[in-house]
Amino acid sequence: MKNIEKKLDTNPNFTAYYFSQPVDHFDTRDTRTFGQRYWVSDRHYVSGGPVIVLDGGETSGEDRLPFLDTGIVDILAKATGGLGVVLEHRYYGESIPVADFSTDNMRWLTNAQALEDSARFMRNVKFRIDGVERDMTAPSTPWIYYGGSYAGARAAHMRVLYPDIVFGAIASSAVTHAEVQYWEYWEAIRLTADRNCIDRISKAVSFIDGALSVPILRTKLKALFGLGGLRDDSDFASVLLNPLEHVQNQNWDPEEDNGTWKEFCAALAEDRGSSAIGWVRTLGAVGNYARWIRKNVVSQCSDEKTVEECFGTQDDSKFQDLSTDSSWRAWTWQVCTEWGYYTTAPPDPAHARIVSKRLSLEYLAKVCKQAFPAGKEISVPAWPNVTAVNALGDFGLAADRLAFVDGSDDPWMPATPHSWHAPQRTDTRARPFKLIPGGVHHHDENGRADEPAHIRAIHRDEVVFVTGWLAGWRPGANGRSAGRVAGYGE
Repeated sequence: MKNIEKKLDTNPNFTAYYFSQPVDHFDTRDTRTFGQRYWVSDRHYVSGGPVIVLDGGETSGEDRLPFLDTGIVDILAKATGGLGVVLEHRYYGESIPVADFSTDNMRWLTNAQALEDSARFMRNVKFRIDGVERDMTAPSTPWIYYGGSYAGARAAHMRVLYPDIVFGAIASSAVTHAEVQYWEYWEAIRLTADRNCIDRISKAVSFIDGALSVPILRTKLKALFGLGGLRDDSDFASVLLNPLEHVQNQNWDPEEDNGTWKEFCAALAEDRGSSAIGWVRTLGAVGNYARWIRKNVVSQCSDEKTVEECFGTQDDSKFQDLSTDSSWRAWTWQVCTEWGYYTTAPPDPAHARIVSKRLSLEYLAKVCKQAFPAGKEISVPAWPNVTAVNALGDFGLAADRLAFVDGSDDPWMPATPHSWHAPQRTDTRARPFKLIPGGVHHHDENGRADEPAHIRAIHRDEVVFVTGWLAGWRPGANGRSAGRVAGYGE
């Protein structure tokens, strides 16, 4: 296969290469191709070592380069004498196979097409190391496939669908269960986040929902939040999600954690005249919530625009920029067609909640029709075909040399094999099943020299089981692992 070196990327340590892929793997009449971008680190490579490939998932591959530099790819490559690779996902970054993101042009963005991209890459790519082109294709070389979140599900899918070329895989925060109405995203936060903060949010949201049902209070409430001109109640409720959406962005690395969630909880607890009376405390929490939204969200709306223009979703034209610069369209298409994950309020109105009951399934799903009106070749389905994902194993997806790593406090955990809906399983060397205490979203993916003990522990576990897997590789070189494991992190 032809690999074309293009340019030095934004990270000065890694050069971007492009691998030629078919636009459509399953229609031999379609001869169009596109360049799938990837990056390589050979700093630890020893002849005969494995390839450690990280799936870029639903973002530009450039966003994954820190993991090639100091994160999980570098950690595993150092421990195994391996070659590190980041592979960008089709329709993201610069790996875009179409001229625009119109409805018809999105039809090649499917889980099956993207999985076949990875398989074809692994079977055919040639790497140039020290000026020499090397054939390290699978299955003649062992490949370890890593992914986090959506890409974690893909890592698991690669291991079970392509066992001949994926020798082992680590699926971190892997959402192997697709769900149309994923209200449990907020439920996981409600059950695991700071109890005092959650209690204040719950009381505030209950008051807000009640006030929205009374016309005269509705107007005053929206004005309090700086959103008096926002017409739709569901749009108003959606703006209030902003601080909660930062829960999954928490990170053990202070350079990666923007601190927004903790700042919000602190702001919510500010004492502006204490009272032992419950409803007075609730009003205080509502006022603090409103102050935070005005300061941190509404203030971002420019003076040239109204709050309706900034935060309203009723105008379909806002969602119809078809240019490939509209990167949000790619994941939205995947949500609308195969993955779902509409993060609604609990369907049972009596269930405790931390988000407004105005966040209905119909409200959250309407973007699909707004962004993707019917094309000549394809239309978005009425609801996402989550069966296409779940048929690959769902909560029970398992295989030898397939590891699942999750965080106990991850809002996505209910969609992973660690979910309370999933069958219980044990943690073994052949099938590692790891839960990071206090961990949030794929907390094993980044790394640094001064890691906290719980992250150092999971990284050491990953080194141990990956090197253990590789010790059983035939006909590769197996003898490097013991010393490397003992020296990890020293």
